[in-house]
Amino acid sequence: MIGLGSMGRNHARVLGQLPGVELVGIADPMLEGRTTSTAPIVGTVDELIELGLDYAVVACPTGLHEEVGLQLADAGVCALIEKPLAHSDEAARRLAEAFATKGLIAGVGHIERYNPALRNLKARLAAGDLGEVYQVITRRQGPFPARIADVGVVKDLATHDIDLTGWVTQQDYVSVAAQTSRRSGRAHEDLVAVVAELSDGTPVNHLVNWLTPFKERQTVVTGERGAFVADTLTADLTFYANGAVSSEWEAVRNFRGVAEGDMTRYAISRREPLMVEHEHFRDALLGLSDDIVTLAEGLRTVEISTAILAAADQGVTISIKR
Repeated sequence: MIGLGSMGRNHARVLGQLPGVELVGIADPMLEGRTTSTAPIVGTVDELIELGLDYAVVACPTGLHEEVGLQLADAGVCALIEKPLAHSDEAARRLAEAFATKGLIAGVGHIERYNPALRNLKARLAAGDLGEVYQVITRRQGPFPARIADVGVVKDLATHDIDLTGWVTQQDYVSVAAQTSRRSGRAHEDLVAVVAELSDGTPVNHLVNWLTPFKERQTVVTGERGAFVADTLTADLTFYANGAVSSEWEAVRNFRGVAEGDMTRYAISRREPLMVEHEHFRDALLGLSDDIVTLAEGLRTVEISTAILAAADQGVTISIKR
């Protein structure tokens, strides 16, 4: 483990329970010399590498991902790097190239891909349960997490929504427009509203902020047969079907819209997403699975988040090259 902050402690907890994996050490200069219940803590990445690693989990601040990741790649160590992959397009690209050049397995910790509600949603969309997709809307709101200081809400939170939207729809972003604001006196933005378009023409909206006094994590996919609503806080997936009720009321009978139909809440096995993410990364190292978020995918998400910030800064819609 590299970094034992809030997310790092969660990673360490899961690694300590993960069959087939031994947590041999943790690097965190703020906690050097201490020993946790699972592993000793050293002060540098070099000291950690000397312990003999098959792979490392990078959960230090985003601004350090490039430096740490390049150290690991140079030492021939595979890595699971927390999202976002890096603070800039260039840094993310250098990381992707470094691990690819060495032939090392590396992934990005976009944990929403392992949320049971979104995995179920993706499978149902792929099976055609919704028919044609008309729109994707995400809302990711909550109080400010004091641990985040080096990036704003776009690079930290909105990257979740960028990644999950492209993943569940299997489409790429082709354009973005956005507005941001800084309401809490910090250097980085704490609110963003995004309007985007996917490669099949589907419109997308993301509303993300650190200003709301309650947590909301919701993805709504509306389509030909109704709408799926995924709540990733509770791992609930609900389907609202279009109704097919006829009416004798002349004023509404000719309106060719949708009506409220049946609502179905699916019974889903709710395993912890972080544990599932680590299981898939372990299995990728063993050659048993390829269900990880690659650095190329992580790079693409960083590029889209950069385009969102540029669109907000310039007040324009930006086309994104594929």
